[in-house]
Amino acid sequence: MRLAPAVAARLLGTAVVVLGVVAVVLFAGAWLLDVSPGLPLLVVAMLLFALGAAGLVLLTRAYVVRLTEDGYRVRFVRGAGATRARWVDVEDAVTTYVADEPCVVLRLKDGGSTTIPVTFLAGDKERFVEVVHERLMRGRGLRRL
Repeated sequence: MRLAPAVAARLLGTAVVVLGVVAVVLFAGAWLLDVSPGLPLLVVAMLLFALGAAGLVLLTRAYVVRLTEDGYRVRFVRGAGATRARWVDVEDAVTTYVADEPCVVLRLKDGGSTTIPVTFLAGDKERFVEVVHERLMRGRGLRRL
């Protein structure tokens, strides 16, 4: 499942703030060292290009959860717990609220878990839960009737 646009915007907003701080430091350093402002301008232009490329990737290709036949992988979720596991290692999947956020929690047989806030996902959240349950059943060798 892709990254929700609101989450991508939040990540890009943080990057813009960091870029602003870097630009101020570069121009202050150039002014203090009496260096031509052309060098900091060039660096800021390159950083803006990198920011645009990162935004394009975040909005078109970045994913939060990748579900495969063998298992899953989670990215961009701080505090997710286990970021990857095989379906055979998953005990069960439950929906719950964590810090007032709706989440899918994949509880692992070894006692660990993976928490996926569904607000991070673009697309149909209910369909995501269905797909997780289907993959979990297939991973156990079971088929839905």
